[in-house]
Amino acid sequence: MDKVITLLCGDAVEELRKMPDESVNLIATDPPYNLNKNYGNNQDNLAFAEYLDFTRRWLSEAKRVLTNNGSIYVFMGMRYISYVYTILEQELGMTFNSWVTWFYTQGSGKTRGFSPRHDDILLFTKSPKQFVFHLDAVRVPQKYYRSVNNMRGANPGNVWEFSHMHYCNRNRKKHPTQKPEGLFERMILASSNEGDTVLDPFVGSGTLLRVCQQTGRRGIGIDINPDYIQLSRERLNEPFSGFDSIDERMKRVPNDLNDASIRAEYVRNHVEWFLKNHPDAVKEFMAEVGEKYGD
Repeated sequence: MDKVITLLCGDAVEELRKMPDESVNLIATDPPYNLNKNYGNNQDNLAFAEYLDFTRRWLSEAKRVLTNNGSIYVFMGMRYISYVYTILEQELGMTFNSWVTWFYTQGSGKTRGFSPRHDDILLFTKSPKQFVFHLDAVRVPQKYYRSVNNMRGANPGNVWEFSHMHYCNRNRKKHPTQKPEGLFERMILASSNEGDTVLDPFVGSGTLLRVCQQTGRRGIGIDINPDYIQLSRERLNEPFSGFDSIDERMKRVPNDLNDASIRAEYVRNHVEWFLKNHPDAVKEFMAEVGEKYGD
């Protein structure tokens, strides 16, 4: 396992309290939603007030350990997301940046009411103006080639479509709420630099650490369940062939790339810009180039 990756087994609040002030550049985490999920050695079923108190305590510590130009991404279900927002903004004085909706095409089914097909992610920064954000690192390909367009790509927007981690996915682990690597890839590339320290206080199956490992970040993962710590450790030792999920727009070939020399240069750039961490998607992209332009 990489020396820049650290795994800590323990209660998130207690482990955060041991960390120095302003020692983390980015936090991206998927905490328990208090939906009575079974996490092995603990059950996610606190009383309402207890859950909010727990949330308040770990978020307070999270703000303390963040650098002044740091950011925090928090996944949260709809039942508690408004309370998390209020704690971050009104109680902790952090600055709201974005409310991201992760849309997925399949999920749990309901027969009395509408089936959920999204999760939400709050992005807050510690400073209102001085924070890291690399738009070029997370752009998506343009639909059309135009000389006036920035062919480095467009802003991905705040609705992200990534496939859910189905049980047939090659990278599916024994964790009830595993998230796609593509989600963490976008957050980490946008809001940190290579060599930065990135933290997940509820690391679960180790998705954040895997992305840190492959993008040159120092990752710290905390979990109260020793089985998940071991699962993460094993995952970090697996061979890498590309992240387990991708925004399908990353593979699209712009229309109107009719000039052969411009097209050849763009295709080379496309692979570097959009598919650097997805070598398994390059073949599909090149096949679409051939189908569209006959190259």
